[in-house]
Amino acid sequence: MSNMEQFDVIIIGAGAAGMMCALTAGLRGRKVLLLEHADRVGKKILISGGGRCNFTNLRVEAEHFISGNPHFCKSAISRFGPNDFIALVEKHGIEYHEKKLGQLFCDGKAIQIVNLLLEECRAGGVEIKTRCKVEKIEHQNVEGKRFFTVQTNLGRYDAESLVIATGGLSFPKIGATDFGYGVAKQFGLKVRVCAPGLVSFTLHPRDLRETEGLAGTSTDALVTCNKQIFRDAILFTHKGLSGPAILQISNYWEPGDAVTINLLPDFDLAEAIILWQKERPKAELKNLIGERLTKRLAQQWLTLSSENKPVSQYNAKEVAAIVVRFQQWRIVPSGTTGYPVAEVTKGGLDTDELSSKTFEAHRVKGLYFIGEVVDVTGWLGGYNFQWAWASGHCAGLYV
Repeated sequence: MSNMEQFDVIIIGAGAAGMMCALTAGLRGRKVLLLEHADRVGKKILISGGGRCNFTNLRVEAEHFISGNPHFCKSAISRFGPNDFIALVEKHGIEYHEKKLGQLFCDGKAIQIVNLLLEECRAGGVEIKTRCKVEKIEHQNVEGKRFFTVQTNLGRYDAESLVIATGGLSFPKIGATDFGYGVAKQFGLKVRVCAPGLVSFTLHPRDLRETEGLAGTSTDALVTCNKQIFRDAILFTHKGLSGPAILQISNYWEPGDAVTINLLPDFDLAEAIILWQKERPKAELKNLIGERLTKRLAQQWLTLSSENKPVSQYNAKEVAAIVVRFQQWRIVPSGTTGYPVAEVTKGGLDTDELSSKTFEAHRVKGLYFIGEVVDVTGWLGGYNFQWAWASGHCAGLYV
């Protein structure tokens, strides 16, 4: 041990969860080392929310998270909620606004959130090393004292507490790897199957032919899959479908599942056509539907189930087919656009392995896992950042 630099806590991963854990532990008086393999900290924070960082949501409940154990997140989000992080934001004079559905964004740039975390880490005396590649982790026992030794390209360090905050597999272009899952397996901990989360769908060629020419078109829709329903915008793309509602439902989708889309939510199309036949009989149906959708989408969608003509000329069978096409459009995605563009990673370290209070592994004293590497995945809208803040803070109280 004498040849190594000694710390109370070593945290691997300087993202949202890792930095929150570091500052919390540092402000408690713990000697903290924060290691980051990239050339700068908080890279995912910087690109989030279109560069403005959707740093939390005003309404955070357990139902906004997916996990093999839906109760696991409750302790952390109740002990460090949105108001706690908002207090930090306001302490640092960062202006912010609610965009929609409780989503809070910086008025300025996401770098403000990174700077907030860095300033709090400095206040806690946290030592940060970037471009630091972890080569080996060992769990030592010397003269009855247990500690972790971390061998890196910058040196060897030891600490009684080791925190894994290395995130998931999403956005490999900014350095995402499976490092955290490897550490879990090294210590015999279970890892649940991972998959891209909050991600766009790709479509089969037949469905793509139907949507050809609509790339870039966005519309409000009601999207349903596996008894989950989201109402928000969808976006037609060259590969398939994206937009907030699609990203949300992707968390509940498994390969082979059908997704149903209502392009005219809060609207009874069948009833409207009957009314139009009485009041506007000579109007073309594409123009009438085009008053609620873009005209291009209305016309293309109509031709997939019927020809366009004056509304008075449609019979009941044609109306039924049109209603199904617009309000019960059923697709089976061919897949997703994958980790390169996925917002998060579903799955991860099995929560059965961790204390929901401290985030310490039950079977390995002093080893902690926080943030996205754990099997807790939030909805779109600031929930995953709130999970990072909450899990990081709670672990930081005990490391």
